[in-house]
Amino acid sequence: MTALSNAIFLDRDGVLIRDNSLRMNNEEIELLPDVGNALVMFTLMQYKLIVVSNQPVVARGLISEDEVRTHHKLIEQIIEQETSVTLDDFFFCPHHPDATVEKYRIRCTCRKPEPGMLLDAAEKHSVDLTKSYMIGDRITDCIAGHSAGCTTVQVLTGMHTAPPIRSFSTFDISYKPDYTCNSLFEAAQWIGNR
Repeated sequence: MTALSNAIFLDRDGVLIRDNSLRMNNEEIELLPDVGNALVMFTLMQYKLIVVSNQPVVARGLISEDEVRTHHKLIEQIIEQETSVTLDDFFFCPHHPDATVEKYRIRCTCRKPEPGMLLDAAEKHSVDLTKSYMIGDRITDCIAGHSAGCTTVQVLTGMHTAPPIRSFSTFDISYKPDYTCNSLFEAAQWIGNR
């Protein structure tokens, strides 16, 4: 039997990169401070690094799924150039309850706070969710991680003060993450000291 891996699940906008705008140009992709150092720490701790991101811009018809994948490749290149760290995978949800593109207005299990992306990633990469972490800036990221069985960390670097996102289902916005901190680097330090 193959041993299971442990993973750090990362939200994208506001955690890895600056949350600049709904329709991001390639030139606007900018890693947040100390993200590179945090990713190096996670790699040294032998965690898989998996990005799980809601991308409602697709549902709104602002960009295509292929354009999201192009952004992900560029983010990966920037991270590799700055840190030599390779991310293990990207998962994204293109759906939204109020999608202007009808095919994306479906009730899915992947849009956070639903845990679908984490469950799919865990199956694909043989991840032990109970020994893994979900790190996000929004409470819905943390709820998704908690629902999947992960320890949750909220970083106060992105949209943490924004109103709750629209979801296909109701969720408890009073949920408290296992840890709250000011940066991904602080999250890495906390995880490393556990």
